[in-house]
Amino acid sequence: MSMKIMHVSAECYPIAKVGGLADVVGALPKYQNEIGANSSVIMPFYNNKFTQAHEFTSIYQANLKLGNEELRFNVLKVDDSSLEFDIYFVHVGDLLYTDYVYSNNDTNRFLAFQIAALDWILTLKKEKPDYIHCHDHHTGLIPFIDSRKL
Repeated sequence: MSMKIMHVSAECYPIAKVGGLADVVGALPKYQNEIGANSSVIMPFYNNKFTQAHEFTSIYQANLKLGNEELRFNVLKVDDSSLEFDIYFVHVGDLLYTDYVYSNNDTNRFLAFQIAALDWILTLKKEKPDYIHCHDHHTGLIPFIDSRKL
């Protein structure tokens, strides 16, 4: 049975790229899969050329609490085998549906992304990853949100 790795990131080439992080997250799962791992990526859903040009399958829906607000989120899987790894997107309405990766108002956006991503990952049962690789400070709260469930 192969090791399962879920990469959590704000960027992944060729979907959304600001700097070198996207290059790493876009390459690492490919190489891990080549040596027998089962690597995938989960990231925020951005309104960009990639997402506009691809089809998605909704695989999970739920609500999350962000302060006093309850938000509906959806986890989508991209239907594109050319990426050489599975990629999932968290869509939290207008909060993550933007055409930019970073802004001055990232706190709520990336907190909602992390809560939603972890909520879905914890439901995976047999498919639950052995490792969750949080790639940047926009995903760094995942181990602390509720480490008892990991």
